[in-house]
Amino acid sequence: MRVYVNVQDKRWNKYNIDFEKIANAAVGRTHDKAEVSITLVNDRQIKKINKKYRNINKPTNVLSFELGDDVLLGDIFISLDTVMREAKQENISVAEHTAHMVVHGILHLLGYDHIKDSDAEKMEKKETIILKKLGYKNPYTAESAVCNDASCCPGGKTIAWCRRFFGGAFGRTFLYMLFGAIASFGFAPFYMWWATVIGIGGAYLLTVRALPGHSIMGNFVRLVPFGAVYAMAMFWWVLNSIYVVPELASQFAVWTVPGLIGIGFVGGIIFSIPYLAISGARTNPACRPFLFAAVWTLVLWCREWVFTGFPWNPVANIAIENAYVANSMALYGALGLTFVIIGIIASLCEVIKNRRSGLNWLSLMVFIMFGAVGVLYGVKNMRIAENQNIARTPIIRIVQPAQSASQKASHSRAVALQNAKYNIQVMASLAGAEGEYDLVVFPETAYPFVMIPGDMMSLSMMLNKPSIIGANYFDNGNLYNSLLVSASNGTVSNVYSKSHLVPFGEYRPFGNLIPTPGMLTPGGGPELIDMNVGGANFVFAPAVCYEIIFSDSLIPRGKTPNAIINITNDNWFGRTPGTYQHLDMVRRYAIESGVPIIRSNYSGISALVLSDGNVIASAPIGRASVIDGAVWGAHKTLYRHLGRDMWMIIILLMSCLGTIWMFDVSRGRE
Repeated sequence: MRVYVNVQDKRWNKYNIDFEKIANAAVGRTHDKAEVSITLVNDRQIKKINKKYRNINKPTNVLSFELGDDVLLGDIFISLDTVMREAKQENISVAEHTAHMVVHGILHLLGYDHIKDSDAEKMEKKETIILKKLGYKNPYTAESAVCNDASCCPGGKTIAWCRRFFGGAFGRTFLYMLFGAIASFGFAPFYMWWATVIGIGGAYLLTVRALPGHSIMGNFVRLVPFGAVYAMAMFWWVLNSIYVVPELASQFAVWTVPGLIGIGFVGGIIFSIPYLAISGARTNPACRPFLFAAVWTLVLWCREWVFTGFPWNPVANIAIENAYVANSMALYGALGLTFVIIGIIASLCEVIKNRRSGLNWLSLMVFIMFGAVGVLYGVKNMRIAENQNIARTPIIRIVQPAQSASQKASHSRAVALQNAKYNIQVMASLAGAEGEYDLVVFPETAYPFVMIPGDMMSLSMMLNKPSIIGANYFDNGNLYNSLLVSASNGTVSNVYSKSHLVPFGEYRPFGNLIPTPGMLTPGGGPELIDMNVGGANFVFAPAVCYEIIFSDSLIPRGKTPNAIINITNDNWFGRTPGTYQHLDMVRRYAIESGVPIIRSNYSGISALVLSDGNVIASAPIGRASVIDGAVWGAHKTLYRHLGRDMWMIIILLMSCLGTIWMFDVSRGRE
């Protein structure tokens, strides 16, 4: 370790103390690349420092100012007058007592303190071992303790109390939980992007300044509260579905608390991994943001596969209301923009910890540069979306019935049949409203009867219009959640079945261990459907419900349809954040793919979304509505050209190169 000694009182020169040897003995071999500054002063000078920074008008023996950095540990000030006075009282040499002050100050910089008795005992034991190696006796014999209060530490009584509370297990857990809750407010319907920055950044700062000596499992246990609360605050609305239909509530209400605990448990594991990756890493702080951002993005990518995946609310979605930043997903995708945002947050935290480090600023500039490149490409994407010719684009009518879930479902066969007939009349009435349109799109499971091969679609015949509608489809002993395309005469020409089924809602991931309302069969995956609509060829990619949240999953490689048609039913989630967040996932997919989206939602929010994520028409939650309009601007983005998995590889490579570069630059400065 490098030790920089600044002598401000020349009386120190006569003692000929080897400060570098003492400091290196204190840190051991774990900080051989670190640096520390030791300033040798007198009582008058250290009294000024105490008064300026601690509002204490008296001299002390040693002051330590921790920078919270693994390389630049901090500054130590030692007063000769006080050291001489205390050495005389203890009947030891000035050199021996100075050695103790250096060791004491270094340990403060490494995170040790003596506010609590247990911490003081640990610190004193460490000091005794180090001083013994240097050939000095135990300084903590009776009545010889050098620092038995907070006098040699920066901060007053309030800071000391805060350190005691938040330095303990309870206070630290409280902070992690608080940051997890705050981080969830960056998403719809709140759009407080700065809250997510504060929440993730606060947990980052709390993690990197953790006391040394924790095992991997110990760090994991400390980090789980952040991920658990973050997940529960974002996804609690999933359990709202239990209470929408009384018959379901009576059967599944008992699973509410276990369900919430399960969300917290899984979220605690998932979102603690990025913090765990940096919690024990003794790397250059300028390299840490690359590691943190890469692991966070990798976890998000992996989340797409568990139980058929649930990649809801990537951090990129906090930018959805800022069109310029959001459209950078046309280049990077949600994974790439998440990498950039997380990298900026982590780099800012490192700058806050040590703003004097040029490398920390350089790391921040690298991520800002990535963001700027994305914005420039996003502007191009917005121009393409806004400047297309719509002369030959068919007019689509979206129908939003907005009937309650109870109106759709009943355990009574007679009531269910009565409701089904009524719901068909409601949809036919809405779809038959005055206006010119070429194709009508009904939402997921809107048709209340199970369809089988050869059945005719009565709604199309009633309207004498081609239609797209969601229905349960039974074929060859299997039941599917499907999108059906029918001609104006009722003939069903295409059937697309949902491939990404909802765990615990549409299939049982654990067999019969946890009861599930439905047990459906997944479809065969992405496809394009070609229709003649209004005299023009119209090609669309079908998507049922939450299939739209899976990046790069709906359009066959190398193809570009005119639009994506997404039918869904958010009746289960009502006016909870989930309904608004689902629309944002649709907007994100439109930007990533460069393809506009026609979205028909049973209860809202139905919408027409352009390829830049701009919602040009929508129907509010819970209101029976129709939307007539057209979409345009389909094109192939660079993100879709490369694909989600290729971008994940690129992100990991950029992280490795960034880390290596920062490491080389830091070594070049030595």
